[in-house]
Amino acid sequence: MMPRFKARGTLLTSPILLAMVFVFFLVTTQSASALHRVSHPRRHRILQAFRFRGLRGMLWNPLFRPSHDSLVRQNEEIDRLDLPRIQDDDELEALKASGELVPINASESLKIEHGLDPSRRYCRPWTRDFVQDLADSYYREFHAQIQLNSAVRTVKVQKKLRRHNRNAAPIDGDTASSHLAGITIDLQRRGMTKEQMRFVEHYLFYLNALGLVEPEEERRHWCFHIMVSDRYDDWRQTQTFFPVAPVERPTVMPATAIATTDSAPVAATPASN
Repeated sequence: MMPRFKARGTLLTSPILLAMVFVFFLVTTQSASALHRVSHPRRHRILQAFRFRGLRGMLWNPLFRPSHDSLVRQNEEIDRLDLPRIQDDDELEALKASGELVPINASESLKIEHGLDPSRRYCRPWTRDFVQDLADSYYREFHAQIQLNSAVRTVKVQKKLRRHNRNAAPIDGDTASSHLAGITIDLQRRGMTKEQMRFVEHYLFYLNALGLVEPEEERRHWCFHIMVSDRYDDWRQTQTFFPVAPVERPTVMPATAIATTDSAPVAATPASN
């Protein structure tokens, strides 16, 4: 028996037709919903990324935030010392041969990143002393090695680096990379606990207050970028024991004296036994 159709204007009252219309509407709605979900995953990821970066920016509050002024101070120190920006491997090898650059060697307390070219595991003598002193102090505190990621670079190497890293410092000018003069090293921050990072920050704060180092905490590569003044060597000779980092986190950054005066730094009180 065929179903009977009743029409009131344009309204269909057949149960079968109503069911067909309902199914069609349901399928169409689900398809549109699926298309909607598929069409926006990229926008959703972008929004998530912006939210994450904003949150990360609020949470990232280093003691030594990178700045233009810090780069200027680093270059002022290089100019004060009248050090060359090393152009290429020939100049690098000549400075090694003359003893103006000395090797940084791995030790019980110091690890060297395996990817760092052996030809660039060099720095100025006072920078090498600083690295070993900090590594020894860190090892005594945590019984763990601190890692060296970078030391001297040539202009040629820095040019290559800038092609892959838009945040890399330039090769000339008042904000050029201080790695080019061999007085700067990078120490790994990634993998450190909060306590370990705080220890290094306090250690650097003390020396920065004396005008002996100019540190930055790089965010992209998670390292401590530290330029060391030659005054560190003179100050080091006055110390019976290497200083212990302050217990409390400093709340105000000291005004650095690096590259602003030729006066000798004030000697710190040696730590007790």
